[in-house]
Amino acid sequence: MSHIRGLHHNAYRCRDSEETRRFYEDFLELPLTEAFEIKQTQTGRNTRVLHSFYQMDDGSFLAFFEAPNQPFEFKEQHDFDLHIALEVNDTTLHRMLAKGKAAGIPTRGIANHGFVQSIYFRDPNSYVIELTSKLPAHDNALNRTTNNARGKLDQWQAAKQESKNI
Repeated sequence: MSHIRGLHHNAYRCRDSEETRRFYEDFLELPLTEAFEIKQTQTGRNTRVLHSFYQMDDGSFLAFFEAPNQPFEFKEQHDFDLHIALEVNDTTLHRMLAKGKAAGIPTRGIANHGFVQSIYFRDPNSYVIELTSKLPAHDNALNRTTNNARGKLDQWQAAKQESKNI
């Protein structure tokens, strides 16, 4: 068993803290719980950054850094490159699907992945946000003692190596 107790927060860059707040607090309904300015790094370098935190029901947070004077390329991420998946129940999934469409936010889904069903939005920073609801097969699908996850990974690695040798 891992000694890691859970996720405290994931942190991402944002273009504008208020624009980000409107999406995460007003639309996704995650309360803004803290925001503080960082004026000096731990190594003594002067900076100007706002760090903000949005709390989820399990006590973990999504956090953002607005760092206007530090270059960062905001680009539309492909789902396979980067996405943030947040768990909701089935009722909330359907409500947020309708809410996204009513708000004019491009909304994809409902996608059935066999163990979860998901909808997708893009936040103001171009990150893909997935809301996902567990299906009855969820726990069995992610049970590492019965799903042969390591064997599947080993097969993937072997196939990659074989294709390099061709």
